[in-house]
Formats: sequence, C-alpha cells, structure tokens
Amino acid sequence: MSTFQSVEEAQEYFRGDHFATDNGMRIEEIGDGTSVCSMEISERHRNANHRVMGGAIFTLADFAFAAASNNVHVQTVAQQVSVNFLSGSRGTRLTARAKCRRDGRKTAVYNVDVTDDLGCDIAELVFTGFKL
Repeated sequence: MSTFQSVEEAQEYFRGDHFATDNGMRIEEIGDGTSVCSMEISERHRNANHRVMGGAIFTLADFAFAAASNNVHVQTVAQQVSVNFLSGSRGTRLTARAKCRRDGRKTAVYNVDVTDDLGCDIAELVFTGFKL
C-alpha cells in the first residue's frame, strides 16, 4: 500500500522539501517502506577541513527516511534519531538507503545506511518515526 504511484510522483511531492532538494538531493527509488536517495558531493557540502559535513550526510539520510516513511504513512516525522558516522567519504556521490524495520500503530523504526560511490560505509542511522 503506497502513497506514491511512481518515483516521479514522490519527487514532485518532495520538491517542497527545499533544504534537501536545493542541496542536490534526489529520490532515486521508492518502494513499500523503502527508498534510495542520492546526492553529488559539491563544495557546498564540505566543512573547513574539506570533508563532507555531518549535517549534509544526516540531511540525505533524513530525506531517505522521509521518502520511505511518507510513502507508507502520510505525514510521518522523525521523533528520535541515532547516528553513527563510520568514515569520511573520498568519493563524489553519496547514497542513502532506507528500510522499514518495524511498523507500529503510532511509530515506525527505519534503518538508513549511507555509502559513497567508492563502496565505503559512511554512516548508519536508526530513525524512530511518529505518525501524525
């Protein structure tokens, strides 16, 4: 039971998520409790040490969570998030893959893994979503 009939429909809905889309993040795939989102790494995503900022990585993961959870439950928001940053990226692209692990009556738990185009594990996150 999906809210969006296609990736294009999800992309159109999330055009309203200006922070993510204005920073180059896009939905690549959408499924039943899953999504894949990506972004090309640019200078705007880097910190003073020329590494990808944790906030950029987190935003990509949050966007993947939003796409996956709102595809199943209209208006689900992050209530609590745990993040482990595993490695800095030396690649040019990041990809976040979200998957629903538990779907409850008012809350849901999603795992989101972020990798780069070189195959490096960048971050792992666990989102607890609250259904509005």
